[in-house]
Amino acid sequence: MNGTLWLADVRKRFSDSKDQCDRALAQVPFERWTHQLGPESNSIATIMLHMAGNMLSRWTDFLTTDGEKPDRDRDGEFENPEALSREQLLARWEAGWACLFSAIDPLTDADLDRTVTIRTKPLLVSAAITRQVQHYGVHTGQIVLLAKHLVGESWSTLSVARGASKAFNQAMAGGEGEHPHGR
Repeated sequence: MNGTLWLADVRKRFSDSKDQCDRALAQVPFERWTHQLGPESNSIATIMLHMAGNMLSRWTDFLTTDGEKPDRDRDGEFENPEALSREQLLARWEAGWACLFSAIDPLTDADLDRTVTIRTKPLLVSAAITRQVQHYGVHTGQIVLLAKHLVGESWSTLSVARGASKAFNQAMAGGEGEHPHGR
């Protein structure tokens, strides 16, 4: 696969992750976003703050500065999300994703073999991107699981519904629609 196609696929994976999170968040009342399953568990809001903080740190000046910015307060991302309004939390969330997409979109094949640093460690651009795809995928799954738990029986699936795989596969084979995760 050439770099241009790979970068387009990476952007789609990031976009799919954001879409899944946004569709899960839309089902959970805001007052439940800070609910923790246990004392050492992260809430949806905490995961959102961590992801946004990571994105703003990693993707700001991606090719030219260390991905762990000196002004990032990673530990603070896990504290007191209750202090933020829905608008403040969503603004930070959107800023993180916008930063990611504005860093990914202009990349070229030639950029993939460049070296960037994260926490002073050199990485190929392609490896740094793959690392973030995996990182955000883990947190996307956490947000979806928490949302599903918090919503309960009124949850609307984000994927192929239980018992609907055969019909879905037939529709896909017939050229109808797109897989809900773009896979």
